[in-house]
Amino acid sequence: MSRINQAIASFDLDIDSVLRPINQASGLPNVVYTDVDHMQHERDQVLGTSWAGLGFASDLTEQGYAKPIEFMGLPLVITRNKQNEIKVFHNVCSHRGTVLVKDEISVHGVLRCPYHSWSYNLDGDLVGTPHIGGVGKHSVDGFNHCDHGLKPVRSAIWMDTIFINLSGDAVEFEQYIQPLSKRWQTFLGKTGLGHLQSAINGKGMQIEIQANWKLAVENYCESYHLPWIHPSLNSYSKLEDHYHIIIDADFSGQGSYAYRLSDEVGTALPRFPEWPQDKLEQAEYVSFYPNVLLGIQADHAFVMIIEPVSPNKSIEHLRLFYVGKEALVDDLAASRNATLESWRVVFSEDIDAVEGMQKGRSSPGYNGGVFSPMMDNPTHHFHQWIARKLKAKS
Repeated sequence: MSRINQAIASFDLDIDSVLRPINQASGLPNVVYTDVDHMQHERDQVLGTSWAGLGFASDLTEQGYAKPIEFMGLPLVITRNKQNEIKVFHNVCSHRGTVLVKDEISVHGVLRCPYHSWSYNLDGDLVGTPHIGGVGKHSVDGFNHCDHGLKPVRSAIWMDTIFINLSGDAVEFEQYIQPLSKRWQTFLGKTGLGHLQSAINGKGMQIEIQANWKLAVENYCESYHLPWIHPSLNSYSKLEDHYHIIIDADFSGQGSYAYRLSDEVGTALPRFPEWPQDKLEQAEYVSFYPNVLLGIQADHAFVMIIEPVSPNKSIEHLRLFYVGKEALVDDLAASRNATLESWRVVFSEDIDAVEGMQKGRSSPGYNGGVFSPMMDNPTHHFHQWIARKLKAKS
């Protein structure tokens, strides 16, 4: 039996315990946080069958642009074509499998393979095959260029985030996101997130953690740790000010009734125009399974993509968004910076806790643990989502 089959067989022994009601359940076993082969299986059968966060559309700064990106070991490339459309492809030449794009570039003509100079346009079409039929013969009978373009990856864009579905068989993205969109209509009204399209705050920040990507999601789901890990935040947004969020199958998280609208600088940022006056201090923080964390407040929103690098390493990519172009004026720069720094503090405080959980996953004295039936509901929901994905594909 291969190592990966051993890992999955070991997991199957515990699958029913993960799927039990919260007061009887145990958590995911250690192997799903520590095993290299299991992570590859998880890429294909968990993240790959869902809508996973890959990157940000605004990083492709102009029409005619290509950006290579790796997703759990898979070389991919994102393009923005001349029609301003974002597309994702497997970043390998159809000829001999060479990585096509090594660095992000402005593309004035075609994407050209460095090996034999086969070339592709930004829609992935194969447009050039030099000497394929012999010296000076750039075509050959029986070879149809249309059959050998770059292999596309199903993708969608929402809130500037590029989502991919590697398997190609997930439900339509609009259907996937609909339960969350419907919930947030309470805050955003009919205009939704449209005000954020022109209000992107630079490059945000990145945080590297020595922990499995799932632990970052689990930590984000719940507020139980707030008094001990976030003492400054807990001074005004206390544990009792928070509530659980579970939305259908693919979302869970927490909300707060005590969000601060003004920052230390004292300048109020523009607010969503339809945000209810009686909910100005309400905020919601939702895990969009599998690897995207969302936050929405009356005066800004954020997206964090968790990039799984290895079983014990992840990179968190955070971007902040404000309400309309008026939020980006120079007079509000200090307030925008203060908002970014406040989140830098919060997410940095989580690092030790998440890395501590990862270290604990190497102990034979722990193999899933238990849940608080009152405080851990969002985390238990995420564990069950992972378990069902693995069980369906094992």
